[in-house]
Amino acid sequence: MRMGIIGAGQMARALGGGWSTAGHDIRYGRRDSIRAAAEFGDVVLLAVPVPALAEVLTQADFTGKTLIDCTNAFEPDDGNMVLGEDAVAERVARLAPGARVVKAFNLCAAEVWQAEERVFEGRRLAVPLCGDDADALAQVEELVRDLKAEPVRAGGLNRARYLEAMSAFVVGLWFSGVDARAVLPPLEAAFAVPD
Repeated sequence: MRMGIIGAGQMARALGGGWSTAGHDIRYGRRDSIRAAAEFGDVVLLAVPVPALAEVLTQADFTGKTLIDCTNAFEPDDGNMVLGEDAVAERVARLAPGARVVKAFNLCAAEVWQAEERVFEGRRLAVPLCGDDADALAQVEELVRDLKAEPVRAGGLNRARYLEAMSAFVVGLWFSGVDARAVLPPLEAAFAVPD
């Protein structure tokens, strides 16, 4: 698959490196080459700071492209993680009309994607995906599997705001030294039976 990766930070390098290893063709776009990366990719990863979104998304036409949003709108605070914006993925969709936006890869740090391990305590790492376009979701599912993780469809783009809130909660726990996985039991012990 041809992939444009917009960004030059750790997430761009970590995910791009994994996809390159899996055999995908990658073109990185930084400030002066955003349009070239967007035009190159059938799928485009948006891995830039949230304050740069408006500027970045006006530099290219994303119509018909699968646009993966892995951003989080964390704000500086007193040591906990808080969001500065409730629905970044929805704003991305408004700023890039015609793009097929999928929220994904926003829950784990770049170091997770740089590491080889994808199975923890006997369970494969899951990557929730939120989006409205079935074909775009299928493309991103393939990319998740190429990174040896398990894709999980988590609803439409309107549910991406919950992934963004979850990232603030989970990352906040990790930064305070709490194992975020310990706050939820495994599925077989969750008593997830419809009433």
